[in-house]
Amino acid sequence: MNTRKYLNPVGVSKYTGLALISPFIIGAVLFIIYPFVCSFAVGLTDRGSFVGLDNFCDMLSGRDFPQAAGVTLKYTLILVPLKLIVSLLVALLLNMELKHIGIFRTAFYIPSILGANLAVIIMWQYLFTSDGLVNQLLSAMGLSPVSWYGDTNAALFIIVLLRLWEFGSTMVIFLAALRDIPRELYEAARVDGCGSIRAFFAVTLPQIKNVIFVNLILQTIAAMQEFSAPYMLTGGGPLGSTRTVGVLIYEEMFTYGSEGMANAVSWVLFVLIAAVVTLLYKLTGRVRRDED
Repeated sequence: MNTRKYLNPVGVSKYTGLALISPFIIGAVLFIIYPFVCSFAVGLTDRGSFVGLDNFCDMLSGRDFPQAAGVTLKYTLILVPLKLIVSLLVALLLNMELKHIGIFRTAFYIPSILGANLAVIIMWQYLFTSDGLVNQLLSAMGLSPVSWYGDTNAALFIIVLLRLWEFGSTMVIFLAALRDIPRELYEAARVDGCGSIRAFFAVTLPQIKNVIFVNLILQTIAAMQEFSAPYMLTGGGPLGSTRTVGVLIYEEMFTYGSEGMANAVSWVLFVLIAAVVTLLYKLTGRVRRDED
């Protein structure tokens, strides 16, 4: 019996699959792999002259990149845990079966749609000026006004608060995971005498641990690439306290005109992000093995 007609009933060529995925392959080569290789090649030059690894050596031995990397890591360590906690708490609230709950879900997601656009940045800048709304509220409560743009810690706090306000996308992922948890697990927990708090730690967290890890990775990568918020709000100041690696890349490229150094910094940032993500994989994998 000829089995070929059953394996290929419509006479599809073996090259059909390759032809179907060729747009993706061509796009990946042109817009991902080629720029990736060119970026490294440009990082080995200085204003058109080949200098080898000099850009990388100068960057690592200088002061600007270590400071920017420290700011980026500090910003990531503060923002990501806060964003995950706030997103999860809001998702738990929005997971309740309440009347008109869809309106509340939409309202909480709106800040993520707005993002750090110009209108939001202007609003945020006004809120934290010396005579802005935040200082007016502090004065009304008998507290001293804060120089938000003059204090190094306060300036970073403004950026963290802006990104924390944009928790909608993370919240939606958590909400989808919460709604996929079988109700029978909570009913069994109640039968065993578990209260709401104990059920959260015994049922909810174990069920969504993979989603927590996904959000952790996505938010860590996004935070380490931060550029627009510190650039538009503080310009990297004061004293470089909010100058992330993203802002440093922009300055090297468009302020100093050093495309070689800018691409070298970009590659080191890529390696730094890869190292952090690998570390997170190792740590979470160890936790999973301990739980098993």
